[in-house]
Amino acid sequence: MTANKRTRASRPPLVLAALFLTGCGRAPSFDLLGSFFPAWLACLALGLTLTVVARWVLGLARIVVALPVLTYPSLAAFFSFTLWLALFR
Repeated sequence: MTANKRTRASRPPLVLAALFLTGCGRAPSFDLLGSFFPAWLACLALGLTLTVVARWVLGLARIVVALPVLTYPSLAAFFSFTLWLALFR
């Protein structure tokens, strides 16, 4: 393989890397008592809290969940992702 062909062969990965890495930036964080706190962690904590509240409301309404092993983690993910999209995107 000549030097010219090797240079051409290495260009596409470099171009793809440049395209995919252009969106990388600082992670969203906010100042909490003097230290920077990652926003995703706050969304996760609020999502788990909302899941506990939803479980309590379902218990008060006497609604039986058929598959709690799938329902509650799905609710936690739903609340966390929704909070992330609503507050930080």
